[in-house]
Amino acid sequence: MTPEQRRAVEQFKALRGVEPFGPFVDLLVSPELMNRVSALGEYLRYRSALPPRLSEFAILVTAAHWKQRVEWDIHAPIALAAGLSQEKIDAVWAHVPPPHLEPDEQVVYDLCTALHRDQNVGPNLRARAHEVIGEKATIDAMAICGYYALLAMILNSSAPIPEP
Repeated sequence: MTPEQRRAVEQFKALRGVEPFGPFVDLLVSPELMNRVSALGEYLRYRSALPPRLSEFAILVTAAHWKQRVEWDIHAPIALAAGLSQEKIDAVWAHVPPPHLEPDEQVVYDLCTALHRDQNVGPNLRARAHEVIGEKATIDAMAICGYYALLAMILNSSAPIPEP
């Protein structure tokens, strides 16, 4: 590792309490990028305006859209513990509308689905999201989609490590 990479690993460990893992291993090629991505993720995962049930729901919609099993396998149990039913979680992975959504879950689902499917959120949906979850939570939900799409792109494009 370069001195810059070693510093980045130390910064990552100071923020996250663990060694770089998953997409952060690939991102270490660009140490400053890795730490900036990690800091954004720390905010979106632990301090966003969304409660864990809704942020994990947004993460799952994104992981399913990108067919990203690593993120799915990490976040599906967290979503279940945060209060999403297994039935809703399974529906997201199957790309079918989840049944029996609460109003806040429905707006997050619609918001995330629109972003991934249409690459935009229309004014009516955005206004509904503002009304149901609030303006800051709406922006944070969209940012979660973008952040986890970035991680999915990295993970889906990771080259296997060659055998020695």
